[in-house]
Order: sequence, then C-alpha cells, then structure tokens
Amino acid sequence: MAKKIGVLALQGAVTEHLQALNRLGVAAAAVKTPADLDGLDGLIIPGGESTAIGRLIREQGLEEPLRAFFASGKAVFGTCAGLILCSADRSHAPDELRLGFIDIEVERNGFGRQIDSFEALLPFGDLPEPVEAVFIRAPYIRTSGEGVRALASIDGKIVAAENDRVLVTAFHPELTDDLSVFSYFLKKIG
Repeated sequence: MAKKIGVLALQGAVTEHLQALNRLGVAAAAVKTPADLDGLDGLIIPGGESTAIGRLIREQGLEEPLRAFFASGKAVFGTCAGLILCSADRSHAPDELRLGFIDIEVERNGFGRQIDSFEALLPFGDLPEPVEAVFIRAPYIRTSGEGVRALASIDGKIVAAENDRVLVTAFHPELTDDLSVFSYFLKKIG
C-alpha cells in the first residue's frame, strides 16, 4: 500500500515539501486541521519561523493531535524550524512550543541571520553520496540525549540527527533537486 505523508501547512516551505514528495511518487497532503492527520503514515514539519508555527499549531488546536499522532507510532521529519519544534529543548521561552519528539537542545539561528545563509554538500549518515543542504537562518543541535544519532555536522555543529521515528535537519532539503534525505525519511516509515 502506498505511503501517505502529511506536511504541516501553517507557515513556511509547504509547497516545496509537497512537490518533493510527489516527485518521489508519494501521496502527499497538506495538514491544517486535526482531521487532516487521519490516515497519514508520517508527517513533515517544514521550515519557516518556529515561534509563528508554534503559535499557529496552538491556534488551530493541533498541539495535542500532533502529540497523539506521534504517540501512535508515526514517523516525523522536521526541517529547520521543524527541527526546533520537534525538539525537547527546555532552554526556550515558556510560551514557545516544543513537541518533545526528539531529545535535543537547539541553538536557534546558530549560523547567523538571513544574510549568512549558505549551501553545502554534506556527508549524511550512511548515504553513499553527500547531500545538498541549504541553510537559511539555520539552527544547530547543541546537545543530544539517549537514543539520538547525529547524521551530519558542519564545523563540529550537528545539523541533522535521528532517533527511531524522528528525523531532523537544520537545513532545507526541499529547496534542492536532491531527494535523498526525503527517501531516507521514508525508510523510517517502512
């Protein structure tokens, strides 16, 4: 049976994620309400602005449904702001949402402002070829807990990691033609 992957469609690079999934032949759906999570095999939380996305998650009544979706055994992929939202980071302001899906602490805007954006070819986990990575106001992972495996780093800063059901990247794989990181995520779903 074909996989169906949702892309949280509240703010950020939603269309680019949907297009990347479609290029891989995967059924993709925009997620704007709790009902949109029904029937999904996995979910991508895209880049954008983490504080704004967190606020919109709460306004749309999605916080508990997202937690329940994850608790039901589903896989989640967070890119850039999605990495921040998936984290269990406790160093943030109390009103900023963290879903706690992966035991990492994050440095927001870890590589600087928008003007400091850059691209790189990164060795990534066990993939045979480096992946194309676009960094825009990117975070990095300061610390990681038990069960978290680093997949990629730049200058000693971890920029991609995983646990059994979560993949997070500080970069934007949807902004390149390289679909290898999306394929890597799909393997988490089985």
